[in-house]
Amino acid sequence: MRVGLDYRPGISNPNNGIGRQNVALASVLGNLPEVELHLFTPAPLGHPLRLSAHCPSWGCNTEGQHRLPRRLRFELGYLPSALRRASIDVHISTFNMGLPLPPKPPATRYVLQLHDLFQLHLKNRHSSWVRETVYRISDNLSIRYSVAVADRIWTPSQFSADEVARAFPKAAGKVRVLPNLVPACTAVPTRPATELPERFWLAVGTREPRKNIPWFVEHWAQARVICPAVPELVLVGGAEFLPTAQHALPGLHFMPPLGDGELLWLYQTAERLWQPSYAEGFGLPVIEAMAAGTPVAVATGTSLDEIVPPGTPRFSPYNGADVTALMLELSRPTATDRQMLFDWADRFAERPYRARVTELLQELKA
Repeated sequence: MRVGLDYRPGISNPNNGIGRQNVALASVLGNLPEVELHLFTPAPLGHPLRLSAHCPSWGCNTEGQHRLPRRLRFELGYLPSALRRASIDVHISTFNMGLPLPPKPPATRYVLQLHDLFQLHLKNRHSSWVRETVYRISDNLSIRYSVAVADRIWTPSQFSADEVARAFPKAAGKVRVLPNLVPACTAVPTRPATELPERFWLAVGTREPRKNIPWFVEHWAQARVICPAVPELVLVGGAEFLPTAQHALPGLHFMPPLGDGELLWLYQTAERLWQPSYAEGFGLPVIEAMAAGTPVAVATGTSLDEIVPPGTPRFSPYNGADVTALMLELSRPTATDRQMLFDWADRFAERPYRARVTELLQELKA
């Protein structure tokens, strides 16, 4: 089977959630014996990826692959004919949208990896209201088009699958769940240069409003006033996404951009990871923390409900009294069943992921 993979997330931002899944899927597909993998992406002239991927003759920077003029040039002007020339059987787009515009090669089946639908009804951060308006309209149209033309839609959670079926009832029969791959981290744990306390809680991701970090920090600060035993808090993400009044809170630490080894050290050393998102399509940091043997506490109501083991501490992402009470309850160290956490995280490791990808491709082939 000749499989095409849109590799734009992998070349433009391989360290964010979608980019990491794009790279992970490419790695798995490239090692399946029944698959001949073909990558498709724009790339700068002279970029080493041009030696192995299908790229337009025109060059472009790796940044800004999501910009509308560049997307139209690639998805309309290049990709349909490139798929035909390569005789692709199945083509996969992994960033919620981006399937080629017509004409569709008659022998090619399209797969849309739809992580969530938050772009349709939640605000993302943009540099201006003009950009926000343009992206809201273009993303809405592109997601709706991709859902309509896809032969299959892969979502990382049952929550996202249900959201797709609710928003697009006619597409419900095309939806399949492919949980995200959380590969074992091979980096050497490296203590960050930033000075950190002996005990701390951890939260990862501050940019998007749906991560709910300012709300969480507000109630963490209140809990520390009530009980000094509440650990200090380390945030991986920029302080610019929090209110200025929170920047100087005692016990709050902001981390600069981190390497894999430094992030692994934080996961292994943190007393607990907190994920307070009120909208989450999967929750990679939660699985990464458990794979490092670190317990977690998660907000209820989205995909976080299904990716953690029974008995995991949970709280409402809208009820401040609820999360404050839980912080006070968990403020003192307790014994952790690390083996249970390792075993649960293994559900999202490469072996089950590879088996599920193979199953989904076989379905398309049949």
